[in-house]
Amino acid sequence: MIYDLIIIGGGPAGITAGIYAARKKLKTLIITKDWGGQINRASEIHNWPGTRVISGMGLIGEMTEHMKEYEIEIRKGKEVIDIDKKDNIFTVRDEEKEHEARTVIIASGKIPRTLDIPGEDKFRGKGVCVCSTCDAPMYKDKEVAVIGGGNAGCGAAIDLLKYAKKIYVLEFLEEMKADPIIMDKLMKSGKVECYTNVAVKEIKGKKFVEGLVYENRDTGKQTELNVAGVFISVGMMAKAGFAEKLVELNQIGEIVIDKDNYTKTPGLFAAGDISDIKYEQIVIAAGEGAKAALAVTDYLKKN
Repeated sequence: MIYDLIIIGGGPAGITAGIYAARKKLKTLIITKDWGGQINRASEIHNWPGTRVISGMGLIGEMTEHMKEYEIEIRKGKEVIDIDKKDNIFTVRDEEKEHEARTVIIASGKIPRTLDIPGEDKFRGKGVCVCSTCDAPMYKDKEVAVIGGGNAGCGAAIDLLKYAKKIYVLEFLEEMKADPIIMDKLMKSGKVECYTNVAVKEIKGKKFVEGLVYENRDTGKQTELNVAGVFISVGMMAKAGFAEKLVELNQIGEIVIDKDNYTKTPGLFAAGDISDIKYEQIVIAAGEGAKAALAVTDYLKKN
């Protein structure tokens, strides 16, 4: 079978692209490793228009229910490992099968960055966490550290407020980057201490995490915190290597697109956080998914 469109990624950009493509009667397949993407980890979303507050899983649930109104084939839990093009047909390979399509939208989003420090890999799943929504309840009445002072890191700290006894937020830059409304909530709790201009050097423990060492970037002084959990939220990184022979990547690995979501290869589009658009917001990713699907429709009409 040759699909009209294959969408790689099942986050807001991919789901929205799927809905728009289905409404245009395109035979569509979505392949995704992680249905819902990174917003599944968000406990509260306050900037989705029309909804004052909703959980990440709740929003993805609503999008999924909307998608069920249309005929869209979905392969969940499958990672795309290669994409090629020959005679105007794309071949997309996941871990098990090959699929063919006339067009492709890459909407695979980003994956969490790592610290690459001693103890991080050793204690992954044993006190080192990347999903506060999933793991916060495990740290009831314990002291924990959150690495990252942006919206993601401070959002993780908010998830931990109702469980942890004490929360340390460590930020590499000289000031916290989270939105003021988030910082206000953390500071009013009386349970949070923030340290800026510090670099985490090591995560320590025996069988499980027992502490971490951080260094003041100005003085070089090292300090050890006794914590039972370390939540790493230091941003996301693009993972588009599977398509690198067909797209242009910028210096941080994002796919370069034009204003209509075209990549350098005709028929191949990108949308959402995997692309080089300036802002990474759910509503923007969804809008880019819609744009990409409409661009696909125009492309197929002309070709």
